[in-house]
Amino acid sequence: MYIPRLHPNTIEEVKQRADIVDVVSEYVVLRKRGKDFVGLCPFHDEKSPSFTVSPAKQMYFCFGCQAGGNAIKFLMDVGKRSFAEVTLDLARRYQVPVQTLEPEQRQELQRQISLREQLFEVLASTAQFYQHALRQSADQKALQYLKSDRLLKEETIQQFGLGYAPAGWETLYRYLVDSKHYPVQLVEKAGLIKPRKEGNGYYDVFRDRLMIPIRDIQGRVIAFGGRTLTDEQPKYLNSPETELFSKGKTLFALDQAKSGISQFDQAVVVEGYFDAIALHAAGINNAVASLGTALSLEQVKLVLRYTDSKQLVLNFDADKAGNNAANRAIGEIAELAYMGEVQLKILNIPDGKDADEYLHSHSPEDYRQLLINAPLWLNWQIDQILKDRDLKQATDFQQVMQQMLKFLKRIQYPELRKFYVAYCAEILSLGEAGLVRLREENLETQLSSTSIKTEKKPITVQEKNYISTQSPAPQSDRSLLEQAEALLLRIYLHCSEQRQSIINELEARNLEFSLSHHRSLWQKILELPVEQVDLISNLQDRYLEFSEDFSLVSHVFYLNEKSKTDDILRIPQLVQAASASMERVMRKKRYRYFLELWQETDFKAEPEKWQSYYQAFYSEKLRLQELDRQRLFSITDLL
Repeated sequence: MYIPRLHPNTIEEVKQRADIVDVVSEYVVLRKRGKDFVGLCPFHDEKSPSFTVSPAKQMYFCFGCQAGGNAIKFLMDVGKRSFAEVTLDLARRYQVPVQTLEPEQRQELQRQISLREQLFEVLASTAQFYQHALRQSADQKALQYLKSDRLLKEETIQQFGLGYAPAGWETLYRYLVDSKHYPVQLVEKAGLIKPRKEGNGYYDVFRDRLMIPIRDIQGRVIAFGGRTLTDEQPKYLNSPETELFSKGKTLFALDQAKSGISQFDQAVVVEGYFDAIALHAAGINNAVASLGTALSLEQVKLVLRYTDSKQLVLNFDADKAGNNAANRAIGEIAELAYMGEVQLKILNIPDGKDADEYLHSHSPEDYRQLLINAPLWLNWQIDQILKDRDLKQATDFQQVMQQMLKFLKRIQYPELRKFYVAYCAEILSLGEAGLVRLREENLETQLSSTSIKTEKKPITVQEKNYISTQSPAPQSDRSLLEQAEALLLRIYLHCSEQRQSIINELEARNLEFSLSHHRSLWQKILELPVEQVDLISNLQDRYLEFSEDFSLVSHVFYLNEKSKTDDILRIPQLVQAASASMERVMRKKRYRYFLELWQETDFKAEPEKWQSYYQAFYSEKLRLQELDRQRLFSITDLL
């Protein structure tokens, strides 16, 4: 499509009206962090979120790949589209009047812009037609089906705009084209009619079906779902893909559920239209439906815009097909769940019922209790492994253990894996407390003996510089130093009451941050007052302003749920453990240095020097033992 040059006034108004969070949220699952939002960058693969969106600045920036810009730049990069195309789409979306530099092209541009508005109009007229036909058909079988079979009340029928497509082949065609005088090409583009194969005329896509309008987030009809009232197949038929409708990017009833999702801080996803309708009719108004297909990543990101906790409950049928559907859906969002970007739960209703069937014989409170008791996806996987297994039987025990190992291998993050190793060990112990630790050690041994492939982050320029300028240290020392320094920085950022004690601890031990990325962050911290309230946001702004590599230290800016609760009570001990670990790395280098000098010195030739080196390395050895006692608390607990 040719797009003439847009007037600078139009471009500027689009920039003013387009909300960066609103735009980016359609592609990235964002979580609030202070005044900003963070998420996984859509422009490169990453495990920890380094993509930041600033509402105040109306810009985004990725500290990992350095991508940045405003809403227009984001849509250009994510969709590989031109500046004019993106700006025009945003103008339509935010109802910005469009001006062009060539007045003679204004009419053509307005015609292109109005196509979507015309499609909305013809679909709205169609929805009214179907609603009217619901009550005008001779036997009113569709209306009776809704009231008798689905037990829906009149207000629910009207709330969702349910209707009926008459059985005739050209009923809707004659109404829209002959009576309402809509262009036949427009009606075809709306997905409502199809040309006959013989080439003479058109026929209605939906005939003798109960009609369910599908709406966009603003409540405008963009498509229809039709349920047959006969034995015709398929039972459910959706509109084809159109300018307005993409099945994989749309969720049924989201326009009505978004406020409920925000209110309950939870989204419930069901499979069918009538499951979602029944839940709303029962007052459970945070439910949406996936249009009968596997849940796509785009749909998940769309619904998670309205929940701060990012809690998503998948309620699919508790039969084999339902479990397969759940697995297909989870397949696309597994990484988000492992990263903690989604609190993913699985709800299988007892006796294989769907939500609609369950509510026919149970109260809304019963369903809400099922939601409360729904297991996390990881626990649900373990439940599936244990299904129909008797762990007292050797064969079943062995098979369950092997499946658990496969499950544990897929968990790449140490904290999460450690928790589920203990969880699986407790199950395998069959209630015998004395066996739990033994099972746990067995699982850990088998996990460590197998090759667990993890995606490694490419080495950065800063890391290369560090390696080239420092003397090589054993990997264990490097790892210990990385963990200890990161822990102290994390505590300093999140626990303001501990900041002065950390400074005192470093001064008392005569310690400095050794790793370049930690040293750089610490220097930025020291430039700000100790009592700085909004320290994290201030530091993020500084990295953003100077476009420095944030990926090496981004993890210290965030706390996991365990860190926020269990470990906060023992922060002083962890400060000591971390500083002791930093000192230990330094002391170990000194110990090796003096030991080598002692070993290379001839006692007979230089007895005083020999004795001095011996006293030095022995003193360092004693200090190392003391530091090990100070490191009784694990410094990995908050990482």
